[in-house]
Amino acid sequence: MVQIENLTFSYSQKQTLFDELSLSLPPGNIYGLLGKNGAGKSSLLKLIAGLIFPKSGSLQVGAFVPHERYPAFLQEVYLVTEEFHVPSLRMDRYVDLYSRFYPRFNHDLFAEYLREFNLSSNQKLSSMSYGQKKKFLLSFGLATDCRLLILDEPTNGLDIPSKSQFRKVVASAIDEHRSFVISTHQARDMENLIDPIIILDEGEIVFFEAYEAIAKKLKVSKHSALPTHEKVVYTESNFGGHMVVEENTSEEESNMNLEILFNAVVNSKDKIQQIFKN
Repeated sequence: MVQIENLTFSYSQKQTLFDELSLSLPPGNIYGLLGKNGAGKSSLLKLIAGLIFPKSGSLQVGAFVPHERYPAFLQEVYLVTEEFHVPSLRMDRYVDLYSRFYPRFNHDLFAEYLREFNLSSNQKLSSMSYGQKKKFLLSFGLATDCRLLILDEPTNGLDIPSKSQFRKVVASAIDEHRSFVISTHQARDMENLIDPIIILDEGEIVFFEAYEAIAKKLKVSKHSALPTHEKVVYTESNFGGHMVVEENTSEEESNMNLEILFNAVVNSKDKIQQIFKN
């Protein structure tokens, strides 16, 4: 679905954000893109959507080069950014106008998503709260049946019940022909939804693994005393003990906390990468 090879991109001549970045995202997955502020997550999403252009290298989404912005490409990609503008229209009027750009737009599914999020189609978009607008755009994007749905911080502005509803509707919408890319700082909101996990750090892909492989290679546990054996990859202290990430040498798969995994990867890159090479 998405194929990036040796991509270079910068906003200025003084600093390069991506230097020969390569990444392949086959269809059928809900990819989770994690990274610190400034790591390049939003820029990568905009490159894939064709909103900014690479300096060199190649980037394809299906048969299309995104920055060429062909209509056949645009009808297969939907991007929900963290910051967005909605026109002063009623929701049903917005759908009537913009659903025409997506030939497989499913009005029945859209109505189902609105019910799930407790939204009414006669509401005026400009009078809705940020969270309500976000839920509307998510519902619209899912209903387009586009091949690539890109979500940048989709759970920001959602309350706890809405986050649960979000996970439910996204999980129900994925199929073998679609790809979802979700960029987030809210790792806990995305647990049990995103897979594989991609971690971007300082413009580089430093980790890209399926959850099954992660559960087989690493384990996380809590200890009262800090262990020092060679299998320890990363530790962090909290109230009452220490959270420890270590190499999993057993036959059993472990449960991995995404926040701990992220911290382990960005602080112990070499150790983590060596474990996954073996």
